[in-house]
This record gives sequence, C-alpha cells and structure tokens, in this order.
Amino acid sequence: MFKSAQSVERLIGELSRLPGIGRKTAQRLTFWILKMKKQDAERLAKTILEVKEKVMRCSICSNITETDPCHVCSDPKRDRSIICVVEEANDILALEKSGAYRGLYHVLQGVLSPLDGVGPDQLRFKELVSRLKDDIKEVIIATNPNVEGEATAVYISRLIKPLNIKVTRIARGLPIGSDIEYADQNTLSKALQGRQEF
Repeated sequence: MFKSAQSVERLIGELSRLPGIGRKTAQRLTFWILKMKKQDAERLAKTILEVKEKVMRCSICSNITETDPCHVCSDPKRDRSIICVVEEANDILALEKSGAYRGLYHVLQGVLSPLDGVGPDQLRFKELVSRLKDDIKEVIIATNPNVEGEATAVYISRLIKPLNIKVTRIARGLPIGSDIEYADQNTLSKALQGRQEF
C-alpha cells in the first residue's frame, strides 16, 4: 500500500476531521495546499490562528465577534423589541444576508437532542428568558425544520408563552424557484398549512 510523507498524512488526517470533509476531499485539499506558494500557505495558517485568538462569543446574544458586544447588539438602529432565536451563529449570517430582519438575535448554541445528551441545561434558554425582561414584544423562532429543530421550537414556545410575549415561527414551505412536483410530502404539507391570503 502506498504511503505518503508523514506530514502529508497528518494534514490529511486533520482536514478530514472537519465537518463534511471526508478523506478524499481532505487529500485533494492537502495537495492543493502543497501547490500553494509558501507565503499563501503561511497567510492561510496565520488567518486560522488569528480567528482562534481574536474571535469570541458576544456576552449578550452569543454571536461570534471580535468586539463585545457584537455589531448587532451594539447597533442603535436595530429593533430592540424583537429577538430572533437561532441554533448557531452561522444562522445569523444567513438571515442578515436576506436584509429582511433588523431586530436582535439569540444563539442557542445547538438544539435539543436527548439521544446526543443535549438537554435544556446545555443550551442558552436561561439567558434567553433573562433577556425577555427588556421590553421584548416578539420572539421569532428560527430553528431548522427537522426533528430536533421542531422539538426545540416547541420547547421555546412553551417557555415563553406564559410571559405574554408574542411567539412566532419562520415560515416553512416551498423555496422560490422550485417545482411542486419535486417537493417532498412534509414540505408540501407545511406550505399548505402556512398559506397566506393573497
């Protein structure tokens, strides 16, 4: 069996530990890095270390940031009466790209998943409830439409309803540009349930 240099094998091993990166992709990335100019590889390595040294969690919403509080929490133009609850900080990036939301966020840092040992105490529910004392009128639940995301959404709803704060869920259904014939049953069901007057 062919075996490459130890340093190459170590890099393949490290890259394959990244989510969504299998051994073949890690191998392709390793050989791509080997073809890079030395200064480009040094810049990549330096940037990775810089991210690990400078990036932290916002003490208010748990977004990733280099300043505390983050740019969203410190922006006086944001609507401070609405909080959008998301699973992870990368969900904020997706929502911000839409340009449709100008409120605050709260990152749970995961979803309820009893099979994986993730219960309410492992997520940021207490911090969410403590933030609701500050004139919050609406909480938007923006968890993923899968079993864990739905269970987390139901838990949040039950947690907040007694506080007389409006709780909403982002709409689910057919994406723009898709064909009905290719949609699965659950997506079509949610699209029909979430229909709006036209």
